[in-house]
Amino acid sequence: MNIQEIYKLAIEMGIKTDFRSKEKIQKLLKRENEKYAQLSKAKKEIFDKEKLTNPYSDSKIHFAGGSKNIKKVMAGIDIDTSELMMARYLSNHNPKGQIDLVIGHHPEGKALADLSDVMHLQADVLSQYGVPINIAEGLMKVRIGEVSRGVSASNHFKEVDAARLLEMNFMNVHTPADNLVARFVEAKINKDKPETVGDVLKSLLEIPEYKEGAIRGAGPRLFVGSEENSVGKIAFSEITGGTSGNKDIYAKMAQAGVGTIVGMHMGEEHRKEAEAAHINVVIAGHISSDSIGMNLFLDELEKKGIEIVPCSGLIRVSRVKKGRV
Repeated sequence: MNIQEIYKLAIEMGIKTDFRSKEKIQKLLKRENEKYAQLSKAKKEIFDKEKLTNPYSDSKIHFAGGSKNIKKVMAGIDIDTSELMMARYLSNHNPKGQIDLVIGHHPEGKALADLSDVMHLQADVLSQYGVPINIAEGLMKVRIGEVSRGVSASNHFKEVDAARLLEMNFMNVHTPADNLVARFVEAKINKDKPETVGDVLKSLLEIPEYKEGAIRGAGPRLFVGSEENSVGKIAFSEITGGTSGNKDIYAKMAQAGVGTIVGMHMGEEHRKEAEAAHINVVIAGHISSDSIGMNLFLDELEKKGIEIVPCSGLIRVSRVKKGRV
């Protein structure tokens, strides 16, 4: 596989596991194309044309030095200049072969600048749990604006420039990997049919990445509620969709009948609002959750004979070698 094929596979896997239907995603892309067609020539020149075919603007190829066949990938959660330099060093000094591509999870470059664009997904997810779509969209619009302004001052292209200077192929896979872990965790917990919040925690700890996360001190934990509480309706609404949503959504989720939220991470203001709404909150773990999503994607590369070198906090669990499902 070359870099473009790996990237295409990531997007396809993201669409396949998206909480939205494939038809909904196609309609969104169609609207994006229609908007593009109406732009002036000047605005078309600065428009990111990838958005016409890729619904995940937070996942991109940042540097590609050619269409070479990829044999070894270094993959991690957060890739910065140090990881890129490590990849170059290993390529130059490792007798077992060079690193052909570095894949990060969290976005850099244009993918970071466009992080807020993928957050619309959260409104669709919330509507599936009973929150009226007009309320979900209204609250998300406020939060999307906050995130867009928040990342605007970042030095987006620092790592991208480093990859270019080091001539190290570099890409990231964010929302597609988050979609993968969201569906994976949803399937596991629904299969186990937990009755109490404690049962949810027990179910999560049966997943290798979460067990290792617990060993490392950052595993699944209860943020709101007690282990004896009944779970009620479980919402997997805070695993995918860019970053944290609007803290004012929890009262609406409670009104929609949600009893427990399973998420990756949660800030203190959001936690207080969930507590006020009497919603149990189980936080599975940020880096361990990211690791699951990345692992499910990396397993597909491994199946094609690509060697995976984990770095930057990635808890690498291969379900190809060990036969886990």
